[in-house]
Amino acid sequence: MVTREEEAAQVAKPLKVDEVWLNRIAGQLDDMEFGSLHIVVHEGQIVQMERTERKRFENTPSGSASKPGNTARSSSARSVRGSNASAKG
Repeated sequence: MVTREEEAAQVAKPLKVDEVWLNRIAGQLDDMEFGSLHIVVHEGQIVQMERTERKRFENTPSGSASKPGNTARSSSARSVRGSNASAKG
């Protein structure tokens, strides 16, 4: 008898990650201080990346809650879609 995990492993395609996708992933992680990068895979190929970035602020006694260099934006999400043919890098 075949378990679900064994059946899924037989059907699953190996993930293909080429130099273009490695550069895209590195570009999304480049200046991220706090956050996450969610990579979506369909049929063994990366099809989408979703970046969620968090900005953290120090609380100060005067009530101002910002650090120099940070913007007032607390978080942002950005999706990057593309295929190997339309790579920007």
